[in-house]
Amino acid sequence: MTHLLHFLPAALLLALCAACTVRDTPTVNVTPQIVPAELFVAPDGLDSNPGTRAAPLRTLARAAQVVNPGTIVNVLPGTYHGGFRTEANGLPHARIVFRSIEPWHARIVPPPRSFSTVAWDNRGSYVDIEGFEVDGSAQADALLPEAGENIKKWSTGIYNAGSYNRIIGNHVHHVATTHCANADGAGIGVDSFFQGMHSEVSGNSVHDVGPRGCRFVHGIYMNTPGSIRNNIVYRVAAVGVLLWHDAREVVIANNTVTAAQVGILVGGGDFYQTKGPNDRTQVVNNIVYDNRQGIVELGATGPNNSYRNNLVFQNPGGDWRLAKGMQHSGTVAAEPGFIEYSRDGTPDFRLANNSPAIGRGIPSGSADEPDFYGKVRDRTVPFDIGAAQH
Repeated sequence: MTHLLHFLPAALLLALCAACTVRDTPTVNVTPQIVPAELFVAPDGLDSNPGTRAAPLRTLARAAQVVNPGTIVNVLPGTYHGGFRTEANGLPHARIVFRSIEPWHARIVPPPRSFSTVAWDNRGSYVDIEGFEVDGSAQADALLPEAGENIKKWSTGIYNAGSYNRIIGNHVHHVATTHCANADGAGIGVDSFFQGMHSEVSGNSVHDVGPRGCRFVHGIYMNTPGSIRNNIVYRVAAVGVLLWHDAREVVIANNTVTAAQVGILVGGGDFYQTKGPNDRTQVVNNIVYDNRQGIVELGATGPNNSYRNNLVFQNPGGDWRLAKGMQHSGTVAAEPGFIEYSRDGTPDFRLANNSPAIGRGIPSGSADEPDFYGKVRDRTVPFDIGAAQH
């Protein structure tokens, strides 16, 4: 907004300033108080609307163009087309929040003709993406491209290239199930290529990602420092939880990973911003079950990585394959005892009363953090292994 003084005549400005005096005053640092604003997005909204509850916007892409630090974007239940990019930045004390007001009821699907390989491409920092469903299943029957069209299928559900972001409680599934991406794809990806770092992926369900036999499409990958906690990952073509490129000092805690080629891979190489290695990464309290291989180290890894209190079992290619000299401790080698498990359908990954994972974990991360199902892990009682606290 142009300041009012810019419109005053020069003579009047001189008259106003004739009585001005300059005095020495102490420097005062003031942190601006940001009042959180709210926007609303709905399937029957219009992007020409102001974004109020009564007159909501139509797309998340438009909402991202008008947000400010501290804005909460409330997305109402319904279906929305993916293939968009968000670039707005929040601040450490004023994050931008995109949230489905009913978890998994704001559903992001491919448009009839897709021109992006990513459902949601986030480049902003200090951003939360919370409670969405990303469903790429429609691309299994996608229309063939017309002459000259550059039609693309999704290889990634949620892609994060910013810093200090949180991807929380989303349901990402049936991404790239009919094609093997030429470059790495994933249900959820956190990337350092654009200098992003220190993001959090927690409480997400990621499944049916990549076609069988594809080595390039993963469940969750992280190429930066950060944390991966309380996620459920299953039926993934390549690696359930993958660390590579500039990953280091990552906490992988209380995840449940099944039916992938490799359950968890801690690696480093092909560096973008660093020289490696992947060191001081912690792999704690995870269930890694019924994958071809269990927990693997590969590439440039350091001597300070730790592997504690994981349940690793029935991975026929090897439950463990760590770098020379590395050890794991507190490992439980037994059936996890889920309430219901099969490689088809929708398993129930909660722990039955006789599960050997109950009480065998160790405290890790923030106090009283919730499990995948929202149950608080009370530090006054023993921690369980996996994404579900009994």
